[in-house]
Parts: sequence; structure tokens; C-alpha cells
Amino acid sequence: MKSKEIIVQLPYSEPFLFVDEILTVSSESITGTYFFRNDAYFYKGHFINNPVTPGVILTECMAQIGLVCFGIFLLNEEHISENPGFALSNTEIDFYLPVFPDEKVKVVSEKIYFRFNKLKCKVKMLNANDEIVAQGTISGMLLKETKTK
Repeated sequence: MKSKEIIVQLPYSEPFLFVDEILTVSSESITGTYFFRNDAYFYKGHFINNPVTPGVILTECMAQIGLVCFGIFLLNEEHISENPGFALSNTEIDFYLPVFPDEKVKVVSEKIYFRFNKLKCKVKMLNANDEIVAQGTISGMLLKETKTK
């Protein structure tokens, strides 16, 4: 499955899509990027005159790349589902550095386990200098639809 095929299956659209590209994906890990444009809606009023990306948006970006994109790939790889649904079940993220407007981040996610429709991953977000912005674990339920041929 190619990266663009994964992104097309995401259940998100602008202005709530936080995936630009998938750099690598395998049955064990995924890496993707997102560029936070300075005109994004969430910068208006968030720290007036000193906008910073909210932690909840950073977490969402990590979940979209590190859990949902990864889950789409894994379900497709196992020929289990097309157009899966997703339900976030747990996050535990620590934040270390801010992300400002016009910054590109990279999300790296490694599978801890994928069983009984639950995917749990160790995720980290890096800035352009490869410094850790945030890291932790994210897990969610992947709601499968049976493939028909």
C-alpha cells in the first residue's frame, strides 16, 4: 500500500487533516510529516502575539500519523478491512518543546502491539533539528469492515 493511498483513506479533511506525507511504513513502524502553516485556525487567539501550536493539536497530529495511518496500513496488509473506523482509547504524551507557525514536524510511531482490533504505539514528534518535541504512547480501537470481493 502506497502512502498516498493511506492518506486518501483518512477520515479527516481540511482544516482538521494533520498529515502531509508518509515517508516510510512497515508492519512495525510508520514515519510521516506535517507542516503547521501560520494561517491555521487554531493560532488565532492562542497566545496572542506569540502563537504556539496547542498540545491537543500536536497530539492529534501524532494520532493521525502514528495510529490512524498506521492502522489503515496494518488492516490493509492483513486484508482485513477497507475504510476502517477509529476510536482513540488512550494517550499519554509528554511535551518538551513548542511548535511554532511555519514549522514542519516528523512523527515516528513504533508498534507496541496490534491485537483484538487494538493498536498501541510508542510515538514521538521531532522538529526540523531532530529534537524531540513530544513523545509517549497512543492507543485506539480499529473498527473493521469485512472486505468483499
